[in-house]
Amino acid sequence: MSLVGPRAERPEWVEQFEKQIPFYRARLLVRPGVTGWAQVNYAYYVTVEEMAVKLEYDLYYIKHRNLLMDLAILLRTIGQVFGLRGR
Repeated sequence: MSLVGPRAERPEWVEQFEKQIPFYRARLLVRPGVTGWAQVNYAYYVTVEEMAVKLEYDLYYIKHRNLLMDLAILLRTIGQVFGLRGR
């Protein structure tokens, strides 16, 4: 596990999402992280459709990841935690 990357999901949910959401497996190509682009930009998901939106954020991160983006994610995470604006 790394500090920044797509959040890990429960294995039983991963199986379900792989069947229902195209390209879900692509997010498994990178190590999961404690925080990520989807966490700082989107609230918790309740439906499969909302998970698909979070997947778009994860795939964007995977495609554009770099040190500057990781630092921005970390700063936004710290701001949400200490600003008590957690999601």
